[in-house]
Amino acid sequence: MVFLRSLAFNTFFYVHTLFWLFALLPTEILPKAVFWAGVNRWARINRWAITAIGGVKVELRGLENLPKSGALIAAKHQSTFETVSLVDLFVWPSFVMKKELRKIPLFGWYTIKGEQISVDRAAGRVALADMTERARIEAARGRQILIFPEGTRRPAGAEPHYKHGIAHLYEHLGVPLVPVALNSGLFWGRHDFLRHPGTLVVEFLPPIPPGRDPEEVFVELQTVIETACDRLIAEALAAPNPPPLPKAGQAYLDRAGARPGS
Repeated sequence: MVFLRSLAFNTFFYVHTLFWLFALLPTEILPKAVFWAGVNRWARINRWAITAIGGVKVELRGLENLPKSGALIAAKHQSTFETVSLVDLFVWPSFVMKKELRKIPLFGWYTIKGEQISVDRAAGRVALADMTERARIEAARGRQILIFPEGTRRPAGAEPHYKHGIAHLYEHLGVPLVPVALNSGLFWGRHDFLRHPGTLVVEFLPPIPPGRDPEEVFVELQTVIETACDRLIAEALAAPNPPPLPKAGQAYLDRAGARPGS
């Protein structure tokens, strides 16, 4: 049953995404509001589909912690889910993403249309300065800047690997920093064909106000996100018929001090 639902969802997701890649083509010459309306609809349908087709319930917590204007959103990154199913929750969002994504046919065009922030990872300090200046300008326009502080997907429960770029952005943007915890990697894992049933939770934690010491905030951000992620993983593993924990999740078991249910 899990295999069949996963097959059905994966097929729907890729066909649906391909449809929108072509459906959005006219928006290249239309106002950005039309473009974003299409992108938001794509995201909402993705969120609906993973529940209706894939059998994964999605629970959004702490939406009241999202500011209505410029903010820096720092999210845990475990799955493709958070890049394709949450866009509509934000105000005119701009993702910090690797420059190579702009080379993808059609998709790359839309990252330019949507004024996303591309980063050339090979450029070192120059890239950090360019990213910060672009993010500062966009946040001043009232946009919400989304960044995955670890830079790439990490398996659910794996040891964290946060990069200091988030502290640099926090210091220079002068906007609230919203930590985001989740357990999506248990249900839509990296390179995993199966979509495991259960409750996928995304939790927006209380914002950290601007103006504090960036190094202190860097430590606090990692602590609050990882603590909340461990709690969400524990919730999922304590449920009947829990999803499997990835091999890299042994780090979570070490932190928890015992295997779930023991």
